[in-house]
Amino acid sequence: MSTKARGRPRGFDRDRALETAMAMFWRHGYDGTSVADLTRAMGIAAPSLYAAFGSKQELYRESLQLYVRTLGRLGVANLGSAASARDGVHAVLRAAAEAFTRPGFPPGCMVGIGSLRCAEDNRVAEEATTELRSATHAMLLARLRQAQADGELPESADPTAMADLYAAVLEGMSVVATDGATRTRLLATADLAMAGWPSPGPAAR
Repeated sequence: MSTKARGRPRGFDRDRALETAMAMFWRHGYDGTSVADLTRAMGIAAPSLYAAFGSKQELYRESLQLYVRTLGRLGVANLGSAASARDGVHAVLRAAAEAFTRPGFPPGCMVGIGSLRCAEDNRVAEEATTELRSATHAMLLARLRQAQADGELPESADPTAMADLYAAVLEGMSVVATDGATRTRLLATADLAMAGWPSPGPAAR
Protein backbone atom coordinates (compact mmCIF):
# COMPACT_ATOMS: atom_id res chain seq x y z
CA MET A 1 0.00 0.00 0.00
CA SER A 2 1.40 3.43 -0.90
CA THR A 3 2.13 6.12 1.65
CA LYS A 4 -0.68 8.28 0.21
CA ALA A 5 -3.24 5.51 0.48
CA ARG A 6 -2.41 4.72 4.14
CA GLY A 7 -3.54 8.08 5.45
CA ARG A 8 -7.05 7.98 4.02
CA PRO A 9 -10.16 6.73 5.78
CA ARG A 10 -12.20 3.94 4.26
CA GLY A 11 -14.55 5.30 1.64
CA PHE A 12 -12.47 8.43 0.99
CA ASP A 13 -13.73 10.06 -2.21
CA ARG A 14 -11.03 12.39 -3.54
CA ASP A 15 -13.28 13.98 -6.17
CA ARG A 16 -15.99 14.77 -3.64
CA ALA A 17 -13.41 16.12 -1.21
CA LEU A 18 -12.10 18.40 -3.96
CA GLU A 19 -15.61 19.68 -4.68
CA THR A 20 -16.03 20.44 -0.98
CA ALA A 21 -12.72 22.31 -0.90
CA MET A 22 -13.71 24.30 -3.99
CA ALA A 23 -16.91 25.47 -2.30
CA MET A 24 -15.02 26.42 0.87
CA PHE A 25 -12.34 28.41 -0.96
CA TRP A 26 -14.92 30.01 -3.21
CA ARG A 27 -17.01 31.26 -0.31
CA HIS A 28 -14.29 32.17 2.21
CA GLY A 29 -11.15 32.71 0.13
CA TYR A 30 -7.73 31.11 0.57
CA ASP A 31 -6.76 32.81 3.83
CA GLY A 32 -10.27 32.60 5.21
CA THR A 33 -10.27 28.81 4.90
CA SER A 34 -8.03 26.96 7.34
CA VAL A 35 -6.86 23.36 7.11
CA ALA A 36 -9.09 22.65 10.09
CA ASP A 37 -12.07 24.10 8.21
CA LEU A 38 -11.27 21.95 5.20
CA THR A 39 -10.84 18.69 7.08
CA ARG A 40 -14.01 19.33 9.06
CA ALA A 41 -16.03 19.93 5.91
CA MET A 42 -14.47 16.95 4.11
CA GLY A 43 -14.86 14.65 7.09
CA ILE A 44 -11.21 13.59 7.04
CA ALA A 45 -8.11 14.11 9.19
CA ALA A 46 -5.30 16.49 8.24
CA PRO A 47 -2.90 13.63 7.29
CA SER A 48 -5.49 12.42 4.78
CA LEU A 49 -5.70 15.87 3.22
CA TYR A 50 -1.93 16.10 2.86
CA ALA A 51 -1.69 12.55 1.54
CA ALA A 52 -4.32 13.20 -1.12
CA PHE A 53 -3.43 16.75 -2.17
CA GLY A 54 0.09 17.47 -0.93
CA SER A 55 -0.61 20.83 0.70
CA LYS A 56 -3.25 23.47 1.19
CA GLN A 57 -1.67 25.44 -1.65
CA GLU A 58 -1.94 22.56 -4.10
CA LEU A 59 -5.48 21.85 -2.96
CA TYR A 60 -6.37 25.47 -3.72
CA ARG A 61 -4.85 25.27 -7.19
CA GLU A 62 -6.72 22.05 -7.93
CA SER A 63 -9.92 23.63 -6.65
CA LEU A 64 -9.47 26.56 -9.04
CA GLN A 65 -8.87 24.21 -11.95
CA LEU A 66 -12.00 22.25 -11.07
CA TYR A 67 -14.01 25.46 -10.94
CA VAL A 68 -12.72 26.56 -14.35
CA ARG A 69 -13.54 23.16 -15.89
CA THR A 70 -17.05 23.02 -14.49
CA LEU A 71 -18.92 25.91 -12.89
CA GLY A 72 -16.64 28.63 -14.22
CA ARG A 73 -17.05 27.86 -17.92
CA LEU A 74 -18.22 31.08 -19.58
CA GLY A 75 -17.56 30.14 -23.18
CA VAL A 76 -14.39 32.23 -23.52
CA ALA A 77 -12.59 29.31 -25.14
CA ASN A 78 -15.37 29.15 -27.77
CA LEU A 79 -15.01 32.74 -28.93
CA GLY A 80 -13.44 31.57 -32.17
CA SER A 81 -16.51 29.57 -33.15
CA ALA A 82 -19.00 32.40 -32.54
CA ALA A 83 -20.71 33.93 -35.57
CA SER A 84 -18.90 37.19 -34.82
CA ALA A 85 -16.56 38.56 -32.17
CA ARG A 86 -19.33 40.83 -30.93
CA ASP A 87 -21.76 37.92 -30.55
CA GLY A 88 -19.09 35.87 -28.81
CA VAL A 89 -18.12 38.55 -26.29
CA HIS A 90 -21.76 39.35 -25.59
CA ALA A 91 -22.47 35.67 -24.97
CA VAL A 92 -19.54 35.46 -22.53
CA LEU A 93 -20.81 38.44 -20.54
CA ARG A 94 -24.34 37.08 -20.35
CA ALA A 95 -23.04 33.63 -19.37
CA ALA A 96 -21.09 35.32 -16.58
CA ALA A 97 -24.22 37.09 -15.34
CA GLU A 98 -25.94 33.72 -15.01
CA ALA A 99 -22.94 31.88 -13.57
CA PHE A 100 -22.24 34.53 -10.93
CA THR A 101 -25.80 34.31 -9.60
CA ARG A 102 -26.30 30.54 -9.79
CA PRO A 103 -28.70 29.34 -7.06
CA GLY A 104 -27.11 27.12 -4.43
CA PHE A 105 -23.55 28.38 -5.01
CA PRO A 106 -21.53 31.30 -3.66
CA PRO A 107 -22.06 34.52 -5.66
CA GLY A 108 -19.44 35.86 -8.01
CA CYS A 109 -16.52 34.10 -9.68
CA MET A 110 -14.04 32.04 -7.69
CA VAL A 111 -11.23 33.22 -9.97
CA GLY A 112 -12.26 36.85 -10.01
CA ILE A 113 -12.57 37.24 -6.25
CA GLY A 114 -9.80 34.85 -5.25
CA SER A 115 -7.04 37.43 -4.92
CA LEU A 116 -9.39 39.89 -3.19
CA ARG A 117 -9.80 37.49 -0.28
CA CYS A 118 -6.16 36.82 0.49
CA ALA A 119 -3.67 38.61 2.68
CA GLU A 120 -1.45 41.17 1.02
CA ASP A 121 1.68 39.07 1.51
CA ASN A 122 0.08 35.80 0.38
CA ARG A 123 1.13 35.02 -3.17
CA VAL A 124 -0.58 31.64 -3.51
CA ALA A 125 -4.07 32.86 -4.37
CA GLU A 126 -2.82 35.92 -6.22
CA GLU A 127 -0.51 34.00 -8.55
CA ALA A 128 -3.01 31.23 -9.25
CA THR A 129 -5.89 33.57 -10.05
CA THR A 130 -3.71 35.99 -12.03
CA GLU A 131 -2.66 33.15 -14.32
CA LEU A 132 -6.27 32.23 -15.05
CA ARG A 133 -7.36 35.85 -15.56
CA SER A 134 -4.46 36.36 -17.95
CA ALA A 135 -5.60 33.36 -19.98
CA THR A 136 -9.09 34.85 -20.30
CA HIS A 137 -7.64 38.19 -21.41
CA ALA A 138 -5.41 36.46 -23.96
CA MET A 139 -8.37 34.64 -25.54
CA LEU A 140 -10.40 37.85 -25.72
CA LEU A 141 -7.48 39.69 -27.30
CA ALA A 142 -6.84 36.97 -29.88
CA ARG A 143 -10.48 36.98 -30.99
CA LEU A 144 -10.60 40.78 -31.21
CA ARG A 145 -7.42 40.92 -33.27
CA GLN A 146 -8.88 38.34 -35.62
CA ALA A 147 -12.07 40.39 -35.88
CA GLN A 148 -10.02 43.43 -36.86
CA ALA A 149 -8.11 41.43 -39.46
CA ASP A 150 -11.43 40.22 -40.89
CA GLY A 151 -12.84 43.75 -41.11
CA GLU A 152 -15.39 43.23 -38.34
CA LEU A 153 -13.60 45.93 -36.35
CA PRO A 154 -12.30 49.14 -37.94
CA GLU A 155 -8.58 49.80 -38.17
CA SER A 156 -9.01 52.58 -35.64
CA ALA A 157 -10.17 50.11 -32.97
CA ASP A 158 -7.72 49.09 -30.25
CA PRO A 159 -8.10 45.34 -29.59
CA THR A 160 -5.92 45.52 -26.47
CA ALA A 161 -8.01 48.27 -24.90
CA MET A 162 -11.19 46.40 -25.80
CA ALA A 163 -9.87 43.19 -24.23
CA ASP A 164 -8.96 45.20 -21.12
CA LEU A 165 -12.46 46.66 -21.03
CA TYR A 166 -14.37 43.39 -21.32
CA ALA A 167 -12.04 41.59 -18.91
CA ALA A 168 -12.66 44.42 -16.43
CA VAL A 169 -16.42 44.14 -16.95
CA LEU A 170 -16.21 40.42 -16.12
CA GLU A 171 -14.21 41.16 -12.97
CA GLY A 172 -16.57 43.93 -11.93
CA MET A 173 -19.63 41.76 -12.44
CA SER A 174 -18.09 39.16 -10.16
CA VAL A 175 -17.47 41.71 -7.42
CA VAL A 176 -20.95 43.26 -7.50
CA ALA A 177 -22.46 39.78 -7.53
CA THR A 178 -20.78 39.10 -4.18
CA ASP A 179 -22.33 42.36 -2.97
CA GLY A 180 -25.78 41.02 -3.83
CA ALA A 181 -26.40 42.19 -7.40
CA THR A 182 -29.22 40.21 -9.01
CA ARG A 183 -29.03 38.28 -12.25
CA THR A 184 -31.29 40.87 -13.88
CA ARG A 185 -28.87 43.65 -12.99
CA LEU A 186 -25.87 41.71 -14.26
CA LEU A 187 -27.58 40.86 -17.53
CA ALA A 188 -28.37 44.55 -17.98
CA THR A 189 -24.70 45.33 -17.35
CA ALA A 190 -23.68 42.75 -19.96
CA ASP A 191 -26.02 44.27 -22.54
CA LEU A 192 -24.96 47.85 -21.82
CA ALA A 193 -21.26 46.92 -22.06
CA MET A 194 -21.80 46.14 -25.74
CA ALA A 195 -23.05 49.66 -26.51
CA GLY A 196 -19.50 50.91 -27.03
CA TRP A 197 -18.61 48.26 -29.58
CA PRO A 198 -17.03 50.02 -32.62
CA SER A 199 -18.90 50.01 -35.91
CA PRO A 200 -17.49 47.60 -38.52
CA GLY A 201 -14.89 48.85 -40.88
CA PRO A 202 -15.57 49.30 -44.57
CA ALA A 203 -16.19 46.13 -46.55
CA ALA A 204 -13.05 44.53 -47.90
CA ARG A 205 -12.44 45.13 -51.60
